[in-house]
Amino acid sequence: MRKDNIEELISGATGLLRRLIATPSFSKEEDQTAQILADWLGAAGVSAARLQNNVYARNKHFDAAKPTLLLNSHHDTVRPNKNYTLDPFQPLEKDGKLFGLGSNDAGGCLVALIATFLYFYEQEGLSHNIVLAASAEEEISGHNGIELLLPVLGKIDWAVVGEPTKMQLAVAEKGLLVLDCVSQGKAGHAAREEGENAIYKALPDIEWFHGFRAPKVSSLLGPVKMSVTVIDTDNKAHNVVPPSVILWWTCG
Repeated sequence: MRKDNIEELISGATGLLRRLIATPSFSKEEDQTAQILADWLGAAGVSAARLQNNVYARNKHFDAAKPTLLLNSHHDTVRPNKNYTLDPFQPLEKDGKLFGLGSNDAGGCLVALIATFLYFYEQEGLSHNIVLAASAEEEISGHNGIELLLPVLGKIDWAVVGEPTKMQLAVAEKGLLVLDCVSQGKAGHAAREEGENAIYKALPDIEWFHGFRAPKVSSLLGPVKMSVTVIDTDNKAHNVVPPSVILWWTCG
């Protein structure tokens, strides 16, 4: 592949995306796509390295005296939900679009950044170093993703992070806070007036999160959004009042 040939870069990136779609890469299970990425970069003449399921590389003429630009996106995906209408692992091109699990979030972004990295990889005299990072565990904010990789990459002055933003440049992100909360009750038989239902005890807290409005609103990012996303109990029977309930809140 000629790294200065745009058409070849596009064709190669599209082919790589098809392979990524066809290979399951759920968070913490990205070993196969990590190997695909490492092998693909190696075949393109790039000296790439792997840290667990993260794959990274530096431009050929890296100069520690120069500032560094990071190109980063992730290759892990969430699991397909039950409403998925297509085979999630069968890349399908329709109306100029490539469908498949991870094609949008964030395979398309990732292969575009890889193509950009390849274009500049062998060029001499660049004003900046360019570092490529295909990271893992992004969908779960895992510790073995970009958090693990950043200390290895060294000083980063700027970064472009690929995410599906409808081709609109995003200059910031809200961040994410996940709260694991436990409501305590007392077990009892559901058919009798006994026990303390932990779900009912959690309802005021759920309603508080639903109605809360942060006092400060960002002119760029808008208001803080809080959502109850998971409610779980350790109940194994339908006729038992749950003694405890675990709730997950996502804030961002």
